[in-house]
Amino acid sequence: MLIPVLVQTPAHSGIAGSLSYAAKAPLPPGTLVRVPLGSRETLGIVWNGNAEPPAPGVEVRAVAGVLDGVPPLGEAWRDLVAFAARYYQRGAGEVALAALPPQLRGLDGVQMARRLRRTAGAQAGDEAAHIGPETIALTAEQAGAIAGFEAHPGPFLLFGATGSGKTEVYLHAVQSLLAREATAQALVMVPEINLTPQLEERFRARFGADRVVSLHSGMTNPQRLRSWLAAHTGAARIVLGTRMAVFASMPTLRLIVVDEEHDPSYKQQEGARYSARDLAVWRGRREGAKVLLGSATPSLESWHASRPPTGDDPGGRYLRLEMPHRVGGGALPVVRRIDMNHQPRGTVLSAPLLAAIGERIARGEQSMVFLNRRGYAPVLTCHDCGWKSECPHCSAYRVFHKIDRTLRCHHCGFAERVPRACPACGNVDIAPLGRGTERLEETLGELLAGVRRPDGRPVRVARIDADTTRAKGALESQLAEVHAGEVDVLVGTQMIAKGHDFRRITLVAAVNADGALFSSDFRAAERLFALLMQAGGRAGRDAAFVAQQGSTAEMLVQTDQPTHPLFAALKAHDYPAFAAQQLEERRAAGMPPFAFQALVRADARSQEVAQAFLVAARQAAQDAGLDADGQVVAFGAVPMAVQRVANVERAQMLLESSSRQALQRYLAAWQPLLHATRADPAHKGLIRWLVDVDPLAV
Repeated sequence: MLIPVLVQTPAHSGIAGSLSYAAKAPLPPGTLVRVPLGSRETLGIVWNGNAEPPAPGVEVRAVAGVLDGVPPLGEAWRDLVAFAARYYQRGAGEVALAALPPQLRGLDGVQMARRLRRTAGAQAGDEAAHIGPETIALTAEQAGAIAGFEAHPGPFLLFGATGSGKTEVYLHAVQSLLAREATAQALVMVPEINLTPQLEERFRARFGADRVVSLHSGMTNPQRLRSWLAAHTGAARIVLGTRMAVFASMPTLRLIVVDEEHDPSYKQQEGARYSARDLAVWRGRREGAKVLLGSATPSLESWHASRPPTGDDPGGRYLRLEMPHRVGGGALPVVRRIDMNHQPRGTVLSAPLLAAIGERIARGEQSMVFLNRRGYAPVLTCHDCGWKSECPHCSAYRVFHKIDRTLRCHHCGFAERVPRACPACGNVDIAPLGRGTERLEETLGELLAGVRRPDGRPVRVARIDADTTRAKGALESQLAEVHAGEVDVLVGTQMIAKGHDFRRITLVAAVNADGALFSSDFRAAERLFALLMQAGGRAGRDAAFVAQQGSTAEMLVQTDQPTHPLFAALKAHDYPAFAAQQLEERRAAGMPPFAFQALVRADARSQEVAQAFLVAARQAAQDAGLDADGQVVAFGAVPMAVQRVANVERAQMLLESSSRQALQRYLAAWQPLLHATRADPAHKGLIRWLVDVDPLAV
């Protein structure tokens, strides 16, 4: 008999659905099988519906084997995959197989049986585990948020100030669920890998190590397989993970938490460009699971979706829960703006900032200096001829990394040693231009060289960014030093600006905060405000420590635009005012969340070929009458902001509509035309194309 099987076919093969294979007996949908594909054998998933009969003369190949012992992937999981593939315009096989642990693809039946026995042993141990007692007294705001969560179906937006105790609300919600339902599972998502260890520690302390597993790309393949099997078989009651965890197979899922829901990291930027936050909301509705989104600076989409009803407006589809105050009565940091126009030209760290850092050091407190640019300097330049360290493969500059004396492109990864002299004119006096965290760390070390800690020891400046945390365990050891008070001044990127609970930091400084104010990206101000609010929220989190020190939590923002409305809202910690102003601008301009967008992107050997493909594809859509009612606007083809990466030219075309349904209909009908246009010999220089639905940057 014939059965439909999903396999991981190439993204632009034109095969969006299942392939037909012969099986000796019926296999239920969701069964994992091994099937021949071309000259190799690969993992497949028996899919929904009936298999397509083969074309005349085409031989149907047989299923090579079944992964016995692994329960079939459930109907709800298959529906999630089908929806994600349909909405984000990708093949179902691509989405489904990418959601499974890589090691699963190479296992035979014997190897799988061995791993299942290990999972069963862990599950037997879990039966004896118990939920630890709740030892933290809830604040009135936390209790109110939990009461609202328990009383309504949701989805919910937990709008809580930094330090208001959102994590304890998550813990209580999970604890209540597990106490109420013997087999229920909960999924808790964080935006970045570096936030999982501390969250995992808290959950394991509360619920027991056997009940909690993690899922993220930083794990080894055996670790990912072990966690996936524990979740799939129900052995794990709680799954913690990054965006990939939204596809975890959890047969009894009853709760989904998305922490820092505003974070751009929840949007996949390669392959199927899905939003894990949005898929979490869809999955919760499909499976009857409650969904709790949490943030001190929600995305404007979620904020608008949680608006209360007023007048003729019925309100949003989310219920907003608010926790505006910090736990323990601690105050949010006082925000001070330092006008860099009043500082000497070329000043990097102003006198008021250095004085504030010195005061903190003298009292045994910690400071954090935030600069969202790693490396020593953004560019190396020759002042004689104007040469700059451009990447030969990208339309971008290579960043100077002093620690290993390299020029490194952060787009394609190309790196080489710093030249001894200018490659263009031979001048030996080439110099860094601008600053990254590496150079900022060096500058602070020099300026604070004469300052001493209360115990007489010299000041220690440390840096945490993607360069210092590459080695396994490096991040954990660096954070441990900060928590132990061994670090006086912490320098870092957005990696340290969110989610971390630094108890001794009383001062946060933002250097070069104006970078995104005048970007062409309409979301730039929203991202900058969120990043600064989150960074400032690292200061003064331990009210008892601040009181004991007789100190005040502060955030200093160095800016050339001190009167900008964004900084006024930041000073008042007034996210609602900032959001109202931004939403009004978006409404007037017809931007999301009041419109829906998609990008079609093309990569080619030349910019002309890339743009020509997009223009031809748009013309094909017009000729086919895809938008007869005029609900979708397709703008012209333009180069991307970073036009060339790894010697590949990139162009894009924006599609916009006031109707999500109209845009989806257009994209679905356009898919075969895009494939046909791609096959036209006139576009033989095209490398690939892709559709990005709900893009974060346009």
